[in-house]
Amino acid sequence: WDHGKLDIVSDITAIPQADASFDAILCTEVLEHVPDALAALNEFHRLLNPGGRLLLTVPFVSFTHFAPYHFSTGFSRYYFELHLKNLGFKIDEIYLSGNFFELLAQEVRRARDVADKYTDRRLSFFDKRALKMVINLLGKLGDSDRGSSELACYGVFVEATRGDRASSISF
Repeated sequence: WDHGKLDIVSDITAIPQADASFDAILCTEVLEHVPDALAALNEFHRLLNPGGRLLLTVPFVSFTHFAPYHFSTGFSRYYFELHLKNLGFKIDEIYLSGNFFELLAQEVRRARDVADKYTDRRLSFFDKRALKMVINLLGKLGDSDRGSSELACYGVFVEATRGDRASSISF
C-alpha cells in the first residue's frame, strides 16, 4: 500500500490530533480490522466537534481478509445502537444492506472459487448449473424477504452525530 499521500498515519485508537478537531469522520470497511473497535469509536467521539457527523460502514458478513489483520466477521446494528449511544452519539440512521437469502446467494456464488481452491474436485457443468438455479431461487426469495435482517450480521451503514458530552469515555 502506498501511504505517501496520506495526511496522518497512526493507530486508529490514538490519532495525533486535538480534541474536537473534525466536523466529520468517514470510516468505511475498517472496523473489522481493528483489534478494539470500541476504542476506535471512542477516539472518533474525541476527535469530532459536538454536532460532528460520523459515517461508518462495516461489511456484509465478511470472510477473513487482510490476515492477520482481521478481527471480526460482522457487526450487528445492536453493537452500534449500544456502544454509540453509550459514547454520546445520537444515531441518525442505521441501514442494513442485505438479508438472509442474499447472504446465502453470496456464499453459493463463492462456492465455485472455494471448491477450486480448497477441494480436489472440479465442478461439472451440471454442478455449475445447479448452483445457478439455487442462486436464482435465492434471488426470488430475497426479493420477497419480510425481515430476515435479524438472522445474521449484514453490512451496516451508520450515520451518527456527536452529542455535547464534554469528553468521551476512557477504556
